[in-house]
Amino acid sequence: MRHILGISAFYHDSAACLLSDGEIVAAAQEERFTRKKHDASFPSLAARYCLAEGGVEPGQLDAVVFYDKPLLKFHRILETYLSVAPRGLQSYLKALPLWLREKLWVTPEIETALETSGIGKPTGGIYFTEHHESHAASAFFPSPFERAATLTLDGVGEWATATIGVGEGGRLKLVEEIEFPHSLGLLYSAFTYFTGFRVNSGEYKLMGLAPYGEPIYKDKILEEILDLKEDGSFRLNMAYFDYLSGLVMTSSRFSKLFDGPPRAAESPITKREMDLARSIQAVTEEIVLRIGRYTRESTGMNNLCLAGGVALNCVANGHLLRSGIFDRIWIQPAAGDAGGAVGAALALWHNGLEKPRSSPQQPDSMKGAYLGPRFPLELIRSYLDEKGYVYREVSEEQWPGEVAAQIAEEKVVGLFHGRMEFGPRALGNRSIIGDPRSPKMQSIMNLKIKYRESFRPFAPSCLEERISDFFEIDCPSPYMLLVAQVQEGRCTPLVGDEESLDLHEWVNRPRSDVPAITHVDHSARIQSVSRETNPRYHSLISAFENLTGYGIVINTSFNVRGEPIVCTPEDAYRCFMRTEMDTLVLENFILEKKAQPNWQDKENWRVTFALD
Repeated sequence: MRHILGISAFYHDSAACLLSDGEIVAAAQEERFTRKKHDASFPSLAARYCLAEGGVEPGQLDAVVFYDKPLLKFHRILETYLSVAPRGLQSYLKALPLWLREKLWVTPEIETALETSGIGKPTGGIYFTEHHESHAASAFFPSPFERAATLTLDGVGEWATATIGVGEGGRLKLVEEIEFPHSLGLLYSAFTYFTGFRVNSGEYKLMGLAPYGEPIYKDKILEEILDLKEDGSFRLNMAYFDYLSGLVMTSSRFSKLFDGPPRAAESPITKREMDLARSIQAVTEEIVLRIGRYTRESTGMNNLCLAGGVALNCVANGHLLRSGIFDRIWIQPAAGDAGGAVGAALALWHNGLEKPRSSPQQPDSMKGAYLGPRFPLELIRSYLDEKGYVYREVSEEQWPGEVAAQIAEEKVVGLFHGRMEFGPRALGNRSIIGDPRSPKMQSIMNLKIKYRESFRPFAPSCLEERISDFFEIDCPSPYMLLVAQVQEGRCTPLVGDEESLDLHEWVNRPRSDVPAITHVDHSARIQSVSRETNPRYHSLISAFENLTGYGIVINTSFNVRGEPIVCTPEDAYRCFMRTEMDTLVLENFILEKKAQPNWQDKENWRVTFALD
């Protein structure tokens, strides 16, 4: 076999990945093409892109592999219903038609999609891996380690909610697991729901809200809800949850324990929500540290690979790294379900077909997660000319300085170049960037560009060689999956009245000499930018350093709230015109907002994109 297509679908963040001779050639989420955030449908468009990117012609696709085992998952759903019947009848009746219509029939769905796209059936067949094997494979096989432990933590796969594995060379074996309904991912999602955010979408908001609160509910969680063992294993008290039998995450008993009903979505955030966020974050960090310590002791491995949705909790990742339990940690950049497409393909190649693994690549074999489509200059020029949009073209030599000058003037820049990122983070190729020195930039970007909650922090993109100048960290963080403290010498001491301030005023009080990327606890979610992995983005930040003395910029994803990250030049221009961005950079073409022709939005994006 040469060409393997990995698929994840039907729950959230469906995606496709093409593996050719064991190399990751392309990967993308379906949402980027359909413009429906967290799209769970079969990734027909993403699969077509991957096959086109890899030059796979009809009859050349050898195998397709799906990232979990639907029959085993359906068995878990049936058994769960029977264990709580008749209380779960409404939930069961809602889920059953969807399962009988599509989720059980993955093989014909794959065959139909490939026939429709003109590729045809894979010559070697269709395969299935277990969900947590896909996660673990996505973590170990692309990692820079010859030998490592794997730890996967998420909501639930078929039965497993957490697994420990051991990877050596071209082999990976899962050795221990925690089973449904006891799930760290579902516990965190329950608090996401209870604090008024959307499950499978708003967990990162809960993480961002945590520093505003105090962990006053931590003891209640550990005493009433969670039986946590020293080795990190745990059991949930299901009396506080309703996800087994109902259509919501928490029960009335949960509301009584935490001083009232769930917060209504989009209603004001109170101190209770801040304290709940801080409390569940503290509990999550404790679980991750305990299970991490046990993983080190039980496997004897000094390196760790992380995947699963909980691995996107970059605050917990940072604590685990600083604990020193492991020498090195590598985290799959698409740690959630999208990354299962990568892991499924790799699991078949190595574990299934017993193909050897070449020497681990440095820094890893994910290619910086730049695995999506790129658009040629001529195509972009034709698009701009056809639409009559006003632009100027700069040479490759001029490009870094031109864009850096815009940022230094405190302009907000939409940056679109190179291959689109795979995973939930924009890493400089589909990003909105700005000046981190500006005390007003966080508020401007949240309220006028992203149209999102004002409390949410922004991440920095920092030159890899400057990372320790700004942050208390001594290793790269290329995928924005580690949080570290801003260097103490750069920070402004807290006044002491922060908790009495209005949330908007608290957010906008400067806390360091890079206030736009410094959270209220003096932390930041860091992306280190390597000259080798993304030379163009590195050159831009270097040019900004030459102008200002700061080798760091703000980096947030190129989208508005509820919208997937932009994929095409048309997506980028539309988002640019819908917001108060000042400048759009499409490869070597620079567009100023004030120079553009009158633009009428053909749709109300606030209706088109459901709030996340």
